[in-house]
Amino acid sequence: MGIKGLTKLLADNAPKGMKEQKFESYFGRKIAIDASMSIYQFLIVVGRSGTEMLTNEAGEVTSHLQGMFNRTIRLLEAGVKPVYVFDGKPPDLKKQELAKRYSKRADATADLADAIEVGNKEDIEKFSKRTVKVTKQHNDDCKRLLRLMGVPVIEAPSEAEAQCAALCKLGKVYAVASEDMDSLTFGSPRFLRHLMDPSSRKIPVMEFEVSKILEELNLTMDQFVDLCILSGCDYCDSIRGIGGQTALKLIRQHGSIENILENINKERYQIPEDWPFQEARQLFKEPLVCTDEEQLDIKWTTPDEEGLISLLVNENGFNSDRVTKAVEKIKAAKNKSSQGRMESFFKPVTNPSVSTKRKETSEKPTKQAITKKSKSSGGKRK
Repeated sequence: MGIKGLTKLLADNAPKGMKEQKFESYFGRKIAIDASMSIYQFLIVVGRSGTEMLTNEAGEVTSHLQGMFNRTIRLLEAGVKPVYVFDGKPPDLKKQELAKRYSKRADATADLADAIEVGNKEDIEKFSKRTVKVTKQHNDDCKRLLRLMGVPVIEAPSEAEAQCAALCKLGKVYAVASEDMDSLTFGSPRFLRHLMDPSSRKIPVMEFEVSKILEELNLTMDQFVDLCILSGCDYCDSIRGIGGQTALKLIRQHGSIENILENINKERYQIPEDWPFQEARQLFKEPLVCTDEEQLDIKWTTPDEEGLISLLVNENGFNSDRVTKAVEKIKAAKNKSSQGRMESFFKPVTNPSVSTKRKETSEKPTKQAITKKSKSSGGKRK
């Protein structure tokens, strides 16, 4: 879910903290990507029609492989250097949210069965998508694929969004790409939405800069975290009747959730029992992430053509010629992106009239459809 209504709240109250960018403007940039979010999108969209999905000869779903392969090649061809981050163990605070999602999938499964029974195609399409779940196998398949493509993979100890934010704060990447807005709550200096959208949608990338957001909102980072918790997050219930705008007004007036709770009209706003807002705040401020330099030694390597042929063609029925051509695209794209951004070739010149204590700073440089053997998309549908 991320943070409920945060995009609109920022558009209304901190427009200078967000800007539209062209996809091509991220040439040479290292971008941390929330892998599970991408895989979920691929399972819903790629090769799907009602309950039918792309599969290999054994009947195993391959939509995630095709989506990840094609989308990653598009990023590489644009000169983007993706780093995919995978979720680890979810925090205990997320158990309630995960239980809600499980319940919604169960309801969708029952509704899907009813839709199939009466032959309602529109409902079949709608409810089948709601039953989608990213499994360990999907994640493992994509990790193997990406490593064979020479693209770095990081396995987060807990939440992928938190690890992505940590990479950005450490200067390992330029920005974080996801659709969940809580990357900002975890403190990512820069956050991108729509970077992973298909080119056919022609939607500009929306870039958020947390320092400018805080400046426009006139909030500290601690207050911004409290604002996000009040708006609605994955780790605790929100207070009924308090949405984003009301939360912003209350934070500006009282400064913290504790002060709000002391002054709020408790007849009008009922605080949930055992409301773990302090634990949620701690999770956002000090999440479980990896900061070890050796484990975060991010490198892009030459694709393993033989390994990719084995995985995609031999095991999953992708078209051999198309995979071979795609590997050549990856190689060419990596040679191009290795040139780096133009500003990386220039370093700032120190003005001798300025105090020598001032440090020099420089920014770190930080259609492709692969088809299978049948029906141009390969494999069969199940």
